[in-house]
Amino acid sequence: MYKAPVEEIAFTLKHVAGMAEALETGAFGELGEDLVGAILAESGRFASEEVAPLGDAGDRQGSRLVDGAVETPEGWRDLYRNWIAGGWNGLTAPEAFGGQNLPHMLHVAAMEMWNSGSMAFALGPTLTMGAVEALEKHGTDALKATFLPKMVSGEWMGTMNLTEPHAGSDLGVLKTRAERREDGTYRIFGQKIFITWGEHDFTDNIVHLVLARLPDAPPGTKGISLFLVPKFLVDEDGSLGKRNDVFCHSLEHKLGIHGSPTCTMIYGDGKFGGEKGAIGYLVGEENRGLACMFTMMNNARLAVGMQGVAIAEAATQKAIAYAKERTQGRAPGWSGEGMSPIIEHPDIARTLLTMKALTQGSRAIAYACAHAVDMAHAAQGEVARRWQERSSLLTPIAKSFATDAGVDVASMGIQVHGGMGFIEETGAARYLRDARIAPIYEGTNGIQAIDLVTRKLPLSDGAQVRGFIAELREVAAAVAASNREGFGETAARLDAAVTDLEEATEWLLSRLREGKLAEALAGATAYQRLFGLALTGVYLAKGGLAEAGDGRQDRRVALCRFAAENLLSETGALKDRVVNGAESLAAARSILD
Repeated sequence: MYKAPVEEIAFTLKHVAGMAEALETGAFGELGEDLVGAILAESGRFASEEVAPLGDAGDRQGSRLVDGAVETPEGWRDLYRNWIAGGWNGLTAPEAFGGQNLPHMLHVAAMEMWNSGSMAFALGPTLTMGAVEALEKHGTDALKATFLPKMVSGEWMGTMNLTEPHAGSDLGVLKTRAERREDGTYRIFGQKIFITWGEHDFTDNIVHLVLARLPDAPPGTKGISLFLVPKFLVDEDGSLGKRNDVFCHSLEHKLGIHGSPTCTMIYGDGKFGGEKGAIGYLVGEENRGLACMFTMMNNARLAVGMQGVAIAEAATQKAIAYAKERTQGRAPGWSGEGMSPIIEHPDIARTLLTMKALTQGSRAIAYACAHAVDMAHAAQGEVARRWQERSSLLTPIAKSFATDAGVDVASMGIQVHGGMGFIEETGAARYLRDARIAPIYEGTNGIQAIDLVTRKLPLSDGAQVRGFIAELREVAAAVAASNREGFGETAARLDAAVTDLEEATEWLLSRLREGKLAEALAGATAYQRLFGLALTGVYLAKGGLAEAGDGRQDRRVALCRFAAENLLSETGALKDRVVNGAESLAAARSILD
């Protein structure tokens, strides 16, 4: 059974991602280590003792559509009530609407633990938190006063409605339409698919954020508007009014996350109410909806990255526990009676350490991204701009590297279990099934690579990424200067990986300057992984260098060395793919015809 790694999470937050310094300098106001520790401990308890025990049952039962209503797995409604009672929904929300206004770093750390317990369950609250931020930043005062208090408390949940049957990643071709009404409202007509938690029995109202196009809107993404469309309209006194003209037509039958209802939503076909059309309220300005939705989507990308970390952690825990108990053969040097536990076999140990290194590295990358988000909010002027650029640079890496790691680690977990891993009863297969959606969510990882190379590398004419790489090189130098024997060849391997990253970065920037976009994009995915691996090595080294006084430094140094000497050699091959792969790609494309 999953047990939240609260101590390791706290260590990574403080000593690797930057929270300790932020607390010392007062960047987070009066927040202190005691409160941080209490929040992490209680979040870990909730995840381990309340969420995780219902994860397997929720996967087996799934959510069902019965007479137009969604029934969630047994026990999940009570679990959500406990979630609300704990105040978890409002961790980062504004105090003015009942939130706690805590740093994003704490939010993503808690989110990791909840998703490890059950990714399917945690998806719903995660979307609500994103909807809260989008509405708080772009909604009118009237909309915020009506909807935010109950969304922040969790009494109402929120969704994000983007995808249509013909419009997935290319939102510029969406067809859902909006019509203006004289009273200032809009009528929404259309179909949305893959809407996570679009209908359920957790709350008595659901607040949908919906992208739609006005009749006179310009073509493409410049003609998209964002609307708030509640399941039930809200009367002036705040009570629920009549049912809006929106409903769940069907649920998708998915590979994983079975407990999470993924809905096809129909807007405005006359099923409810007199006049056809779901009543919606404009969020932000007309034809500026995509910019508003990106407030929700950017944080959602980091949240999806945390899902990758969460699955990787849970799969690693399960695999290590199994490897300690399962006996098979006799490992080299085994002196005990009978067969040895498979964890004693070198290949199993290598697999488990790879899983652990990818998990720890992904966690550190995601937490560092959250730290940059927090520092951008806490700072002003030029300092805030630099931190905002840092969070922008890290977001596609945190989303893609962590979700790829979640899939890879979950797959390795099945391999450790052997044939038993392929059997559903062991629980290892669920992690792989659940993890597989994350590299697709919120812009596929290929789209993240395009974003990283074309939008994030050129920030400040490349000064942001160059400055960041210089910081990474300082960590490699600190490892060399430490003269700690346990690091082995870590310093040299880190320096080589950072050099690979630097050379690949400069090559891509040169291609962009010369207008050779196709050449740059051919290596974008390889570059994204190269960046993630280099960061994994550096952040594990930061952990090994930190004097936390918890008696675990030797263990962290050992994991850092393993990653440096076993995983980082891949960066050289990735750099070669970035620099030299475009021509062969262009030459071979014709065979796909």
